[in-house]
Amino acid sequence: MKIVIIGDGKVGHKLTAQLSEEDYDIVLIDQNEGRLKEALNRMDIFCITGDGANVEVQKEADVPHADLVIACASTDELNMLSCLLAKRLGAKHTIARVRNPIYYKQIGLLKEDLHLSMAVNPELAVSHEIARVLLFPDTSKVETFVKGRVELVEFPIRAESRLKDLSLAEIYRRYQIKILVCAVKRGNDVFIPDGETVLREGDKIHMAATHKELESFFNALGKRSGKVKNVLICGGGSVSYYLASQLGSDRMNVKIIEKDYNKCEKLCEMLPDATIIHGDATNHDLLIEEGIEHADALVALTGMDEENIIMALFAKTKNVPKIVAKVNEDSRAQMVEGLGIDSIVSAKSATADVILSYVRARRKSLKSANVEALYRLVNGKVEALEFIIRKECEYTNIPLKDLKTKKNYLIACIGRKGKIRIPNGDDHIEVGDSVVIVTTERGVNDLKDMLEK
Repeated sequence: MKIVIIGDGKVGHKLTAQLSEEDYDIVLIDQNEGRLKEALNRMDIFCITGDGANVEVQKEADVPHADLVIACASTDELNMLSCLLAKRLGAKHTIARVRNPIYYKQIGLLKEDLHLSMAVNPELAVSHEIARVLLFPDTSKVETFVKGRVELVEFPIRAESRLKDLSLAEIYRRYQIKILVCAVKRGNDVFIPDGETVLREGDKIHMAATHKELESFFNALGKRSGKVKNVLICGGGSVSYYLASQLGSDRMNVKIIEKDYNKCEKLCEMLPDATIIHGDATNHDLLIEEGIEHADALVALTGMDEENIIMALFAKTKNVPKIVAKVNEDSRAQMVEGLGIDSIVSAKSATADVILSYVRARRKSLKSANVEALYRLVNGKVEALEFIIRKECEYTNIPLKDLKTKKNYLIACIGRKGKIRIPNGDDHIEVGDSVVIVTTERGVNDLKDMLEK
C-alpha cells in the first residue's frame, strides 16, 4: 500500500514512524531538508523536499498512483488544498488534518467539495479523550469501542486496593461483575493475563466492560472517587475550547486560565457558560487564588509540555483528586507517569491512532473483517482493535474454547445486535459482530492473525 504523507511535524513524524514499522510504502514530503534527513536516517522511507501543495512535488512523490495521501502540514488551508490536488491527480483516498473550529463546524461540506476520505482534528480527538477520563475519574485512561457501548479503561493498582494480591479468577468469582482484564503493565513488562495472574501493587491493568458494569465494579471496590463537578483548565487553546464545550453539556463548572488577552475575549464569546480568567497559569499564587484546592480536576493544556508537567505536579501537592496533563513528547510522558501523574494525553497520539485504524481498514488483504477502531496502549506496547465481521470464515460459528488462538491475543468483547458480551469459552463469533481484541503483537490487520497456523 503506497502512502504519501505531507508534513513532518509532530503528527506527520509519528504517523511515518508507525506506518514504516508496518512495511507500508511511505513517501514523506516536507520543506525542511534537515528534518527530512533526520527522518531518512531513522526510517526506511523515501523523502522529497518541497511544498506539498505543489503539483510538481506531488507528481515527484508519485501521488497519482498513491493509495492514500495524508496531509498534516502546518496550516489547515495547505492541508485541504494538498488533498484537493492529490485527488485531482488520481490518489485513491485523502486525509486532511483540520484544526480550526470554524472549518471543522462545516467539515461535512468541505469533505464533499474536496473529496476528502477523512478529516482529522487532533484537538477535538484529545478533548474527547480527556472528557472520558473526567467522566470516569477512577481511571487513568478510557477508550471506547462498539459505538461507545464498550469502554477499555486503564486502572492502577494502589497499596490500598482490594484487588492487590488477588488472582483474576478470584476477582471474577468474588465480584461476579462482567469485566475482563485484558492487559497488565508491571514495571517495564506488559503481558496478556490469564486466570492465574495475581495482581500486585504498582500494576496498571486494562479492563473491558460496559459503562454500567464498570460503575458497578468500582462501587464494589469502595473508595470510589466523587463525580467531577469543578474543572480548572490551564491554557486557552483549541483543546480547551472543545473540552469546555463538552464538559458544559455534562453540567460541569469550567474555569479556564489563559495569559493571552485576545484569546480570553474570544473564549468569553464562544463559551458563555465558562469562567475565563486572564492570567498566567504557571503562577502558583494565581492557581491558589482561583481555587485549585477546591477543584475536582485540573487539566493542564498549555502549548508547552514543561509548563503542563509543572502545573500537574503542583496540583498533586494540593491534593487535586484528578489531574490530566497534555504531554506530546513521548519520553517526557513516560517520565511524568513515573512521577505519579497517571492521566497523560497527546494530540499527536490520538490523531495517529485514528488515521492508523483507517489505514488498517483499507488494506487490500482484508477480506473477512475490517478494522473499525484502533488504540495503542501502554506506550504502544499493546494494541486494542475493533473488527467488524463481514462474512463467514474459519473463526465464525465456532466456540471460542475450540479456536486455537496464539498466546498474546485476547478477545475482550463481542458486540451483537446492540448488546455487549464479555465472552467465555462457549461464546462464538458471527457475521455482523463487532469484535474487540487486545494483543501485544504489532501490525494486526485481520482477526485471522490471532489464529495458530
